[in-house]
Amino acid sequence: MTEQYIEALIFASDTSIRVEEITICLQTTLQKDFLVEEVLAHIENIKDKYHKNSSAIELVKIAGGYQFLTRKEMLPIINQLHIQKSKKKLSQSAIETLAIIAYRQPITKLEIEQIRGVNCDYTIQKLLDKDLISISGKAEGPGRPLLYALSQYFLDYFGINSILDLPHLKDIAENNNTEVGEKSE
Repeated sequence: MTEQYIEALIFASDTSIRVEEITICLQTTLQKDFLVEEVLAHIENIKDKYHKNSSAIELVKIAGGYQFLTRKEMLPIINQLHIQKSKKKLSQSAIETLAIIAYRQPITKLEIEQIRGVNCDYTIQKLLDKDLISISGKAEGPGRPLLYALSQYFLDYFGINSILDLPHLKDIAENNNTEVGEKSE
């Protein structure tokens, strides 16, 4: 059980954890003395366990302590994860544009720009790149401008089941009026 405690301590630590810290945690929790050599032997067993199982993670000595890290061979897939996560960050203008599209879809770029009062070329392109919106067709008016709507990925991104789960505009307006009234009192 001691080995599992050590493994849990290393796993739970957000930075490398020194042997002395592990020893103090064990002694305090289990009300028993532990030698540093004993803790080091357990750490070696844990390292071997992850090495023998060809695990995606390994126990590494770093900065005077121990930490679980992803194996170097996993770097390409981890890089892809970071790329995906960076795609998820949205600017304030992207959020505003997305809200307009959500409540007025399908909508043209010109209509979005009239509501926002600024050019939206860059923001719309970024939302298309992030797959949060899609081109849903062309409007019937002059020049047949593109129509934008929310994509299926939008639902995943915001964790909702359907567009119907979005708050109703009147509810948002009522909440804003309540907050304004509370602030003025």
